[in-house]
Order: sequence, then C-alpha cells, then structure tokens
Amino acid sequence: MSTRAADLPVSARGRSLGLPRARAAEAAPELVVVIPTYCERANVEELVRRLRKVLTGLRWEAIFVDDDSPDGTAQVIRGIGRRDARVRCLHRLGRRGLAGACIEGMLASCAPHIAVMDADLQHDETILPRMLQYLREGGAELVVGTRYGGDGSVGEWDAARALISRRATRLSRLVYRQSVSDPMSGFFMLKRGLFEEAMRKLSTSGFKLLLDILATIKRPVAIQEVSYTFRTRERGESKLDSVVVWDFAMLMLDKLLGGYVPMRFVAFSLVGGAGIAVHMGVIALLLRLTALAFPVAQALAAGGTMVFNYSVNNVLTYRDQRRTGLAWLTGLASFMGACSLGALANVMIATLAFDHHVPWQLAALSGVCVGAVWNYAMTSRFTWGKARAAG
Repeated sequence: MSTRAADLPVSARGRSLGLPRARAAEAAPELVVVIPTYCERANVEELVRRLRKVLTGLRWEAIFVDDDSPDGTAQVIRGIGRRDARVRCLHRLGRRGLAGACIEGMLASCAPHIAVMDADLQHDETILPRMLQYLREGGAELVVGTRYGGDGSVGEWDAARALISRRATRLSRLVYRQSVSDPMSGFFMLKRGLFEEAMRKLSTSGFKLLLDILATIKRPVAIQEVSYTFRTRERGESKLDSVVVWDFAMLMLDKLLGGYVPMRFVAFSLVGGAGIAVHMGVIALLLRLTALAFPVAQALAAGGTMVFNYSVNNVLTYRDQRRTGLAWLTGLASFMGACSLGALANVMIATLAFDHHVPWQLAALSGVCVGAVWNYAMTSRFTWGKARAAG
C-alpha cells in the first residue's frame, strides 16, 4: 500500500520530495555586531571581510541597520547575506537616527553579547575578540573601545575636531557617574542583560548611544576599556555635521531633566523661543525701513516667524520625519494652520485669566504655555505625523 508524502514525518517527507537532508540545528550566535549604515556601499564588503578574519572560531552574526540609503547600501548587504548567512540587513523606512538604528539591531538578535561599531572602517575591528573575552571571563558588563585611555588616539583628526570632542567628553560627565575615559565612543560591547536593563529609557533620536546607556544606568557598572587608534575614513563621506551638536545638547537635556519632559517638546519650545527673536527683528526692520502700519508689519512678522519655526523644526526637531519636495509645502500649510489656532487659544486663555484678576504677567505666560502645547500636539500629529505615516 502506497504512502503519501503528506503522511510521512517531516524529515522523511523532505527526502521523498528530493530535498537535501535537513542539517542539525546550528548553535545560536554568541556575539552580534550591530552596524548602523547610511550611504556606506563602498565599505560594507571590506568590513565583512575583516570581521570574518578577526572573528574566526567564534559564533557571530553582523546586523547592518540601514536607514534606506539612496546609494544602494542595503542591496549590497543583502547580496553579501545571500552568500553568508551570518550577515543580515535590517532596512528601515521612514526613520532616521544612529541610536535608534543600533537599538533596533540589538533587539533583532538573540546573541548574549552585543557589539556596536561604525561601517566606515574607522573603528579597529581587531580588538573585538579581546572585548568579548572581557565580557566572558573578566567580569565586565560593558567594554568600551577608547581613544583617550591607555595608548588610544584620535588618529589624524584636525585640532578643531579634537578640541570639540574633548570638551563634549568633559561636558558629558554632568549626566553620568561611571568611570569611562571615552563616553562619546561609538565602539563598544556589552552584555544583553545590561542593554535590557536600560533599553526602555534610551533615546532613539540621539547619536551617542553609549553616553545614553551610561547616563541611564544609575548603579555601578563593571566596565573595562580597550584602547585603539581611530582610523581615517578612506571611502565615503563623514556624517558629522552641525546637527550633531544639537543632538548632543538634546541628549544632555533629556538626562538632566530626568526624562520627564519629551525632548521633542523641549526642542520645539527652544525653536519657538528663537522664533520670538525673529518675530521682533522682522517687525523692527519693517517699521524702520518701510511705511507699513503696525498691524500689517505684525501680520507679516507672524507669517515669517511661522515659516522660520517650521523650517528649523523640520531640520532639527523632526529630522527623522523630515518633509521634502512637495511634502514640505503641504507641511508648511498644515503647520501654519495649527499655529494660527494655537495663537487664538493663546489670546483666549490669557484674556480669560486676566479678566479673573490674574496678574498680566502670569496671564500672558499661561496663554503662551497653552499655545505652545497646542502647537506641539497638533503639528506633531498632523504635520510630521502624516510624513511618518507616508514613509
């Protein structure tokens, strides 16, 4: 009596269909190397080659987290992954941010040890085995690749960049109490348990994940450092720009405020404060250089301020949801509509408070606060929230 393939055990069924014998389940990786990427097509193949060389004999995997690079970085990584199952690509759409990319990569692996490094070949991959050994055998929970401890070096940095880095390192000590020589390092390794202890309180929009972890974990952490020399980038372009300073400032504020106030709201409010200065400057210029009546100058200044606030928030506060092209114009219309209603709410609340004999200073401040909260809530949902949904 014949037996149907569907009635056979899974292993026998595969053989009956001409499939190769299933291999025994392979052991899970002991180490995952999380590598955030954006436009690093020219470097990923070489980085994987170097990882294979230095991690020989170890169970490892590399997760590249790509923020939809326009140069086809994700396609190159997937091509490598088809030849080497240890290499995976996590392709993010509509999201930006170095820290957020690293966190998603960490969550995508089951490995008990997690390394973070850049794809630009500036980090010295040869120290990875030593870092892992400290986690395995040295009692360390976190191992930092340091440019400032031991015989470490920033390599061929110019004087200005080295000075900025040193000052940022000193300033960062305001938010953590651990003993680390290079808290701004983007090259480190930690045990999964330490990451899981901190992960729900980490910022996904920053760029210095190590500093965030150090500031989030309040208990003493067993830390080991391994020195290395920071290399010069050979291919591709540096991602460092003036926005990095903003990200650093926002992370510092977030940790100093204890995380009780959303950093987007803080950033939104700071931009709004700058907008007041713009508003007053525009009015002063119009009244001095033109014959416009005050109400007209006020209206023009208000419109200019809205454009200013929208443009700066689009670049800084909502950089990960930035609107471009036609979406920039529709976003501006949405922003101006929401802020016009916010201005009306501001006036109504301030007037109501003043009519109830609240001092004018407090009445005005209450109106400003209500208007700011309204503007933030509405624009985050209807201006940049739609951009995120479309992405």
